[in-house]
Amino acid sequence: MIRFIRSKLAFLAALTVAAGVQASEFTDMDPVTLRLAHVVNEQDGFHIAAKKFEALVEARTEGKVDIEIYPNASLGDERTLLEGMQIGTVDMGVITNGPVANFLEDIAVFELPFLFPSPEAAYEVLDGPIGQELLDRLAEVNLKGLAYAERGFRNLTNSEHPVERPEDIDGLRIRVMENPVYVDTFRELGANAVPMAWTEALTAMQQGTIDGQENPVNVIHSFKLYETQDFMTMSRHTYAPAIFVIGIPVWSNLPEAAQQVLKQAAQEAAEHERRVNAEMEVEQLAELREAGMQIVEEPDITAFQAAVVPVYEKYGEQFGDYLPRIQEALK
Repeated sequence: MIRFIRSKLAFLAALTVAAGVQASEFTDMDPVTLRLAHVVNEQDGFHIAAKKFEALVEARTEGKVDIEIYPNASLGDERTLLEGMQIGTVDMGVITNGPVANFLEDIAVFELPFLFPSPEAAYEVLDGPIGQELLDRLAEVNLKGLAYAERGFRNLTNSEHPVERPEDIDGLRIRVMENPVYVDTFRELGANAVPMAWTEALTAMQQGTIDGQENPVNVIHSFKLYETQDFMTMSRHTYAPAIFVIGIPVWSNLPEAAQQVLKQAAQEAAEHERRVNAEMEVEQLAELREAGMQIVEEPDITAFQAAVVPVYEKYGEQFGDYLPRIQEALK
């Protein structure tokens, strides 16, 4: 715990230095426009985080760094965005952790089922030394991780029947992210796990080619999934971070003062989004109920945890020492 506190203080000190960047440092900087993309709509938490980031960056650089936001997958799905960042055709984005793990496998450790007991526990790990170490390691794949925003605790929806126990999932065709941890988690729960991009999943639900999906309340609400999904289970099976990511080709061409502003602004925007998500969830759940969605608020979490033990057996050592370090930090 002492080691964590020291690391956290060092991290906060670094942010304080970043916040102290003077506007005068940008007087001679050539203006630059950064295109920030995400795959969800303007009501989503990702867009809230992006707008906060835009305001902070433009104010602190006196407009020398202009942020243009491209929502609704207008520049491609999340894998496409990350690949574009690697080669410099896309500048930056707010990207769900799952697709990022296809580029840096160890970062998928955060999404092991039922790992984090609360949002606060997740924040402590993500904003602490373990989370920052993994952000830094994105440089191995030509990406720069700035901060962890959030997708949030994920919950199950489906169009067939209420789900209270793992056996209720048996045989359901459930869309999951293109991430092996998610695929294996839902296969252990008895589902026919179907990995696909989110843009494809929306059409698949409308056409009935899948029965359900899993996402946080804010996604279920903002995409009006009650139109195709009659049932939601508050399984909170996985806490999914999201990441402010910028491509190294773009990052390396920015002056150090601008880099400091971007990193600090990303952290502040991420924390802003977390607060907004928490405030909005109660209202969103009420609106989903009013729209006719049947919500199972207290499923048998113990039974779900028992069902996914094989996932830990399979992946426990795959992430090196990250899992035991996280478990120790959570004590």
